[in-house]
Amino acid sequence: MARKSLPPKKTVPEPVTAGWDAAGDLTSPELYLNRELTWLEFNRRVLHEAEDERTPLLERVKFAAIVSSNLDEFFMKRIGGLKQQVGAGIQNLTVDGRTPRQQIEECYAVVRELGERKRLLFGELLTLLRPAGIQILGYSEISARERKDLRDYYIRNIFPLVTPQSIDPAHPFPFISNLSLNLLVTLRYPRERETSLARVKVPVGAGIPRFLRVGDAHRFVPLEEVMQHNLDLLFPEMEVVACEFFRVTRNANTERNEEQADDLLSMIESELQDRRFAPIVRLEVAAGMGAVHRGMLAAELELNEAADVFEVEGMLALRDLFEIAGLGYPELHDPPHHPVDHPRLMTDRNIFHVIRDAGAILLQHPYDSFATSVERFLFEASEDPKVRAIKMTLYRTASDSRIIDCLVNAAGNGKQVAVAVELKARFDEAANIRLAERMEEAGIHVTYGVVGLKTHCKVILVVRQDYDGLRRYVHVGTGNYHPGTARLYSDLGLFTSDEAMGQDATELFNYLTTGYTPRRNYQKLLPAPKHLKRALLARIEREADLHSEKSPGLIQFKMNALEDADVVAALYRAARKGVRIDLLIRDSCRLRPGVPGLSETVRVVSVVGRFLEHSRIYYFRNGGDEEYYIGSADAMKRNLEYRVEVMAPVEAPELRKELRTMLDVQLGDRRSAWDMQPDGGYVQRMPGEGDDPRGSHEILVALAEKRRKAGARLKKKKARGVVRRPVR
Repeated sequence: MARKSLPPKKTVPEPVTAGWDAAGDLTSPELYLNRELTWLEFNRRVLHEAEDERTPLLERVKFAAIVSSNLDEFFMKRIGGLKQQVGAGIQNLTVDGRTPRQQIEECYAVVRELGERKRLLFGELLTLLRPAGIQILGYSEISARERKDLRDYYIRNIFPLVTPQSIDPAHPFPFISNLSLNLLVTLRYPRERETSLARVKVPVGAGIPRFLRVGDAHRFVPLEEVMQHNLDLLFPEMEVVACEFFRVTRNANTERNEEQADDLLSMIESELQDRRFAPIVRLEVAAGMGAVHRGMLAAELELNEAADVFEVEGMLALRDLFEIAGLGYPELHDPPHHPVDHPRLMTDRNIFHVIRDAGAILLQHPYDSFATSVERFLFEASEDPKVRAIKMTLYRTASDSRIIDCLVNAAGNGKQVAVAVELKARFDEAANIRLAERMEEAGIHVTYGVVGLKTHCKVILVVRQDYDGLRRYVHVGTGNYHPGTARLYSDLGLFTSDEAMGQDATELFNYLTTGYTPRRNYQKLLPAPKHLKRALLARIEREADLHSEKSPGLIQFKMNALEDADVVAALYRAARKGVRIDLLIRDSCRLRPGVPGLSETVRVVSVVGRFLEHSRIYYFRNGGDEEYYIGSADAMKRNLEYRVEVMAPVEAPELRKELRTMLDVQLGDRRSAWDMQPDGGYVQRMPGEGDDPRGSHEILVALAEKRRKAGARLKKKKARGVVRRPVR
């Protein structure tokens, strides 16, 4: 029987309505949830997917790895930033009334609770994997012959990469790299009492797996255990008194002042070096480490032993379970998903003719193929002799991306190519620097966005010489131009040849390539930071003003996070006037739904399932004259005020119908959806009698396949001449 979700956890000690005035005061801290705590609450939901028996076994392993990876990033980014604030003596309260130190303390309590749940889960998964033929074993659990074979493999393939480092008065404490797994080895010479210490890094990565296969079966021993039991290779004729495991996490917040940098590229490269040596924010030690060594490590790493050291029962660095999750057992995974060709694009016709005839095409990834839509768009643009220019933004992409090849090819074919590369895309800076250098060498005009702002929007502009003059073709997306994540993330994209949007895209790229900020006129696109926030607040207020019993107001937002306090306050005001508000929020949400007299008409739903929810949709009923927008921006202060973002209207009735279906499917999900409670906790929905037991992702996969089949039938009819294309 499926495990049921845990009851919602109380996140504030005061009653929800304490301290606020129903007549108008929306400044009370009790009305706003904490960003960090709500993000950790999201990871409870991800962890539940690993605990839920309805989830296929290797998918459960995958979710366990995702949670561990998420928490690593949380310490690097969020805890790292909070510690910087504490170090700088900042005592400013967040909108929810917490100091930086309070946030760290409360987050630590949640992280320790999640750690205990992960420990129990890992043991359960190991037990369940064994009957399936997958085993993660201790070194002592394998036979003597297998130990010999594993030792031989280790000597040939890994041992030359291992470097022991002494820790004593003659040697400074060694540099410990971020997220590295390490052995702390206590040694002594035979017949001597005095001991010494050495640190040995476990060389996972660059082709070295964490889990070493035993024989031909799916039986594995963690690399650190193999190293632990073969320390005689590193320390011959020494007595190994103890071997203890530890792992560190470093702060990733090392941004410098961009406005004072003469060369942004050099500044980012220097910043990456800074990050490598950034202060350590967390020390994880395997259970059983001696108190002396634990204290020594904490002191050397300049950590508070009582607060910043996390003792882990069982295996450290569960993020490496991705290796196990990727094993080829189809029956232990979700049914295979193959993105389908968009029905409009199931043709050999020039893609620009298809877009021009359609007016606009809505893409839903990963249900619609990224390769046969966005990549095809760029490929044909690079080859089409009538294309004069290609301009695009690049935030994250794969190092071997076909997109870069298309851009290089376009430049080689004599087209004007301009790319705004965001060098400050966290954890992708080095990759983006390499891609920028490659594109510049190919003659592409590369810029690095606007000083002081991250370029986060996802836009491609293609200028083509059509039969009636220059025409602009635009793609606006919610996700990165990354072929890998396009198969894992739920995103939207819009192709359009709309003249006004083409003019707006031209205006946007002129801004990105010059940084000049005089008034720019946008007819349809809503860019941040100049226009988007003001436009959102105005539309929320308009919805409240138009609301009536005969024409009830309706606002529906779908996004990753709702953090901006001004947007939350505006939604509260609209809700108090009776506007119904549906919020599909993946992770962080400051707003409390269902508070009497404040947000009774608001519901907040989080969908956690097979794909990572990443699309952004903003819907306003607008008295019956509906508005739909899609784009790159979450309702977060950083997105609305410190990033270049773009929201685009979806105007065609048939495309709005597709968005309506997506919203309705997710709001009606009875398998993967969670309802937020007023206190910030969540309760997972369970399908009742007569409910569709499938999650929204499975339903949307089926709908995409249905669209594909309908498109294929139409294509056959056209081929037989049953359907004639209008003459133009």
